[in-house]
Amino acid sequence: MKQSSNVPAFLSKLWTLVEETHTNEFITWSQNGQSFLVLDEQRFAKEILPKYFKHNNMASFVRQLNMYGFRKVVHIDSGIIKQERDGPVEFQHPYFKQGQDDLLENIKRKVSSSKPEENKIRQEDLTKIITSAQKVQIKQETIESRLSELKSENESLWKEVSELRAKHAQQQQVIRKIVQFIVTLVQNNQLVSLKRKRPLLLNTNGAQKKNLFQHIVKEPTDNHHHKVIFNIFYINVSN
Repeated sequence: MKQSSNVPAFLSKLWTLVEETHTNEFITWSQNGQSFLVLDEQRFAKEILPKYFKHNNMASFVRQLNMYGFRKVVHIDSGIIKQERDGPVEFQHPYFKQGQDDLLENIKRKVSSSKPEENKIRQEDLTKIITSAQKVQIKQETIESRLSELKSENESLWKEVSELRAKHAQQQQVIRKIVQFIVTLVQNNQLVSLKRKRPLLLNTNGAQKKNLFQHIVKEPTDNHHHKVIFNIFYINVSN
């Protein structure tokens, strides 16, 4: 290989590794010379890498290949992607070809497209972000407080409705009892009146009986009973 100052040391060592025959059991050119193969990763990392790159880490070696634009060749066997453990690992680069070491000058190490200044967050932008976050937090706390108030008001309303329903049911029960009491009282008074008027009914004609029944129904009850009913109704309803 012709030495060139434009070729990085990593590429020079890699070319030497692939070209030398005594390393062919570990690393060698493919049949068409358009790529190279690492035949036994474990032995290559243990026996070869320390001699050329001062480390025995296969992952670091692959990472360096990627930094120079090398791509791993994936083989598909019967529609199934062949895994690395099933055979050699193959790498390819358009300018890394057998017998064409003059192309190595065209292989360049990848450089990050973004400038360091672009990756830095300006203090002004950072302040704006913090201020916006604080405003959002304040709004969120306000919303949570309002939701808590609404929840409390809702619970109070439901409690009041429940109390009103209970009071309404109680009043309905009281009114029902009063009506039953009045009906019973009226019926008892009518029976008493009928008993008193019965001897007279035996000696009267049909027209007189009709007028007498009308008189009994219209006859007011005792004032004492009216007072008792009114007092009971007033006490229960007012409660």
